[in-house]
Amino acid sequence: MRFVVHEHKSRHLHYDFRLEMEGVLKSWAVPKGPSMNPADKRLAIMVVDHPVEYIDFEGIIPEGSYGAGPVVVWDTGTYEPFEEKDPMKGIENGRLSFILFGKKIKGTFTLALMKGRGAGLRAMGKEWLLMKKKDEFSVTSYKIKTEMTEKMLSKLKKRIPPCETD
Repeated sequence: MRFVVHEHKSRHLHYDFRLEMEGVLKSWAVPKGPSMNPADKRLAIMVVDHPVEYIDFEGIIPEGSYGAGPVVVWDTGTYEPFEEKDPMKGIENGRLSFILFGKKIKGTFTLALMKGRGAGLRAMGKEWLLMKKKDEFSVTSYKIKTEMTEKMLSKLKKRIPPCETD
């Protein structure tokens, strides 16, 4: 079971957190990116599933295409469900805990569906929180670092991603 975090500058810089399950990448847009600090609770907006082939996509999505702008792999690795062994059941129940084995982000995390009043994204079940659990990998002074440097951007080519998300 693999995961990837894409750093993506479309309208705004954000990080796409993706977990491989049931033949797709379940995906959340995380505006501030994941954190290794257990005190941080990151908004994670569930977006459309992406095909597994998207897991290593890097490039510049052309203007006029869904998600236009540069995309780079920020982190990648594997994960194991924690508590609920069936990740799809965890998503259906609004709470999914897992252990990440990435290069940058490691340890236990939880995605929890935000419950609330009102309309908008909450009413559609799209607003989640991505939270780091306190463990040996926790970093209380964590600051996210970009991979989207000038050098990296100069290497990217315009590419249409392998997904039909428009």
